[in-house]
Amino acid sequence: MGHLVTLPILLPMLGAILLLLPPCGKNVKVRRTVSQVFALFTLVASLILLNYSASNNIEVYAIGNWSAPFGIVLVSDMLSTLLISLTSLLALCCITYASAGDDESGSFFHPLMQFLVMGVNGAFLTGDLFNLFVFFEVLLIASYSLLMHAGDKHKTRSALHYVILNLIGSSIFLIGLGVLYGVLGTLNIADMAVKVSQLTGDDVALAKIGGLLLLIVFGLKAAILPLHLWLPKTYSSALPVVAAMFAIMTKVGVYAMLRVYTIIFGEQAGELAFMAQSWLWPLAILTIAIGAIGVLASEDLRKLTANLVIISVGTLVAAISMHSVMATAAALYYVIHSTLMIAVLFLLADLISVQRGKVSDRLVEGRPVAQPYILGAGFLVAALAVMGMPPMSGFIGKIWLLKASSQINGTYIFWPVYLIASFVVLIALSRAGSYLFWRHSNNEATKEKAAPLKTNVIITLLLCSPLMVIFSGPISDFTLAAAKQLHDVTNHVNTVLAISNHGSK
Repeated sequence: MGHLVTLPILLPMLGAILLLLPPCGKNVKVRRTVSQVFALFTLVASLILLNYSASNNIEVYAIGNWSAPFGIVLVSDMLSTLLISLTSLLALCCITYASAGDDESGSFFHPLMQFLVMGVNGAFLTGDLFNLFVFFEVLLIASYSLLMHAGDKHKTRSALHYVILNLIGSSIFLIGLGVLYGVLGTLNIADMAVKVSQLTGDDVALAKIGGLLLLIVFGLKAAILPLHLWLPKTYSSALPVVAAMFAIMTKVGVYAMLRVYTIIFGEQAGELAFMAQSWLWPLAILTIAIGAIGVLASEDLRKLTANLVIISVGTLVAAISMHSVMATAAALYYVIHSTLMIAVLFLLADLISVQRGKVSDRLVEGRPVAQPYILGAGFLVAALAVMGMPPMSGFIGKIWLLKASSQINGTYIFWPVYLIASFVVLIALSRAGSYLFWRHSNNEATKEKAAPLKTNVIITLLLCSPLMVIFSGPISDFTLAAAKQLHDVTNHVNTVLAISNHGSK
């Protein structure tokens, strides 16, 4: 694979730079074309890496041929390639959707989207915790500006809360990294996994403090309770196409938990083995519960969808805390499903709000939408998938997660909490659908219809759910293999350190 590992990072970076230069910076059509082309190239590069990793290959790229622990390495395994492919697909859809006119509501939409993709892909590919911090900052800076796209005073207030909390999180991240580096002398994930098991005495306590500080940061990024309060307001006030892209953002925090607390603080970490489990499990259950309450209390479709993000995060963190190959595999399948379906709900909320006039997407009686059949059918498919009803992908993800939890002692509470949350989601989405499509204050529909480009993107994303059912065999096989590869810490460490010590392939 060679330098191909760097392309999911370099392509969006190059695209963002070109989009800031003439003629891209001034010509709308050229800007949209360039942005879509680079998003497509990034997706193609990610899929090539995904196909290569499917043979259980781990590709390590040592930048500058500097070996660990001093060098920076990118690690392309089944988990990272799955997530960069998901990110690149979502980015292509969102950029295409925005090219129907949403990108003109503010400045620099397309370069910011490319920088966001660069940061997210970099976070998924890096094999070093300091560079995880760097890519976190890249994606956060881009997200700050995207939140203000087409902004007003409400978006400014939400963005300010988001910025302040994440600046605090970045400070804690640096402190945690400093503590761990002082104890271990390295921030390379594979090298840390080797050295953390050799700690003794006070160093164990210091490493635990550093690990728990990172847990706070990742919990903030993922939005688990009690660090979730920023998410509903932030996501619901953002431009819907931006909120749709942000569906992948919380997964970065979940991914960081999965990587750090499986490889560094996993079963081979000695006294620090599974140090986060006692925190993650109760917080995950409470996050699902608070997300369900938020869904039921939501006054509009965008807030409802934002609270669905919280439920999905709680579900994923619960799976991580089980420390099981089966639970991790189920979580990876669920990541694909939940990211795409939550994104499509944000986009549907956009079209519905435009066509309902002044009432927007609020769950009150209003004007009928101009395209009730296509929007109603799209909402029905997305709702069934999110609720986990057959024959949609959510049903497979739900059953797999429940089955995985049943095989682990002490996780019996997951069943009632998750099933009750699913029932609450069913009630909330049924209520939302009735207000949005059946209960009208008058019979006069608006004449404004959605651009064909927007409806095509929504249809494409909706098709992903039945396609995940049709191809559930190969997809589940891949996620199971990815989970096994992740939990095989010895193989991961030996591969990364052996390759990085001899330079990139």
